[in-house]
Amino acid sequence: MSHARTCLVRAFRRFFLYALFGMGFLTLIEVVAASNAAVGLQDASGSSLDVPRWLYVTTGGATIGVSALLASFVTDRAFIRRVHGWRRDLTADRAPRTAVTVLRAFALVVLGLVVYWGIAGPQVPTVNFAIVFVFVGLRAGLTMATYLLGNVWPALNPWRALTERLPHGFVEYPRRVGRWPAVAGLLALVWVETTTGVTTRPAALAWAIVGYSILTMVGALAFGPRPWFENADPIAVLFRLYGQVALLVRDERGLSLRLPGMRLVEDGVVDGFDDIAFVIALVWELTFSGFVTTTVGVAFVNAFVDVGLPPIAVYLALFLGGYAAFLAAYVAASRVAVRSIATYLTAETLALRFAPSILAIAAGYHLAHYFGFFVSLSPSLAAALVSPFQPPSNPLVLTLPGWFGALGIAFVLMGHFLAVWVTHSAAYDLFPSRLQAIRSQYPFVAVMIAYTAISLWLISLPTASPAYF
Repeated sequence: MSHARTCLVRAFRRFFLYALFGMGFLTLIEVVAASNAAVGLQDASGSSLDVPRWLYVTTGGATIGVSALLASFVTDRAFIRRVHGWRRDLTADRAPRTAVTVLRAFALVVLGLVVYWGIAGPQVPTVNFAIVFVFVGLRAGLTMATYLLGNVWPALNPWRALTERLPHGFVEYPRRVGRWPAVAGLLALVWVETTTGVTTRPAALAWAIVGYSILTMVGALAFGPRPWFENADPIAVLFRLYGQVALLVRDERGLSLRLPGMRLVEDGVVDGFDDIAFVIALVWELTFSGFVTTTVGVAFVNAFVDVGLPPIAVYLALFLGGYAAFLAAYVAASRVAVRSIATYLTAETLALRFAPSILAIAAGYHLAHYFGFFVSLSPSLAAALVSPFQPPSNPLVLTLPGWFGALGIAFVLMGHFLAVWVTHSAAYDLFPSRLQAIRSQYPFVAVMIAYTAISLWLISLPTASPAYF
């Protein structure tokens, strides 16, 4: 009885630590927010809350603490291994080469249409094929399909289709560079999307794609398609990592069905600090791109511009400073975890092992912000694909019911629940001691609670056009 009472006291103490951290963190997030997607396609506003926002956010953060508490009671290693090792083989056949060829041919045609119609088509974002396809079809639709079902980008990638048929591989890709070019590329793409008006100006989007295509082609031809798209191309790396969350996986055994996110438990999903930086960037880019399209974000930027700072300097400081803060918080969690338990493992080892769980958070975060956007504009996407040269003058946009807002909250929490389980499973795979496995998770769960508080607070805020852009 004494032992059971001690375990219960420890469990409740753990829960209150998580919950108190979530409430305390609210005082630090006065300027962090995010929103929907391409502002040129959708002017949305957050619905008013029936409860105080601080209570709504705190409850979400505490919910993650409760989920971590419940996960800590699952200590049967055999059961944990069965859960993340479950799979059902669907087919041992490789994808037919003809199907891959057809998909890549389709992708090349669409790439040409996006560039041509972005420049020559009507410069109205709601009817232009380039804007609708890139932001509704790719930014929202294909990304959601990747982390929900599986990664088909290798079969679609038009730039890889071209470079594989041309002479390539003149220079060896420097191994020490790793995937840092992809990290820089992802941040650059977010910066271009946010500050250059490509979401509202089809011609600007088309020329940005031309520039990206030239850079990608030169890099893939110089270093070879495989090294380039595995390490340097941000779009290919993004889809590959998001694909680790999906239900379907294709490997040497063929096509298989697995539980969502269970591949994230496996060692090697993240194999360097450059991968950690990329994973954190996936969370931060959604936060930043949304922050500048909320009323809070606009007021924040205007406050600094009013004192004489250039708008571009304010955006750049927020962009890089916020990303550095997100990355530093995760690194600090790994160092705190090492100091709090007696282990020979380094902070870097823990950071690498637990980083895949952030992919689940990023997927839930993306789904929360893009699902409604995709559903409401799916008729416009269908019309653009069927008739790209004759878009309807008044494209159909679905009006979403009020309960769609609750889906956003559910998606955020589901992503965090999955991240908690992945962290728990990875800890039990990493440490022989149950106490070590449980205590090693504390700092990382604290970071997850912080991300949850930010995510829930930001989706409750009304949106606005970004200032000065």
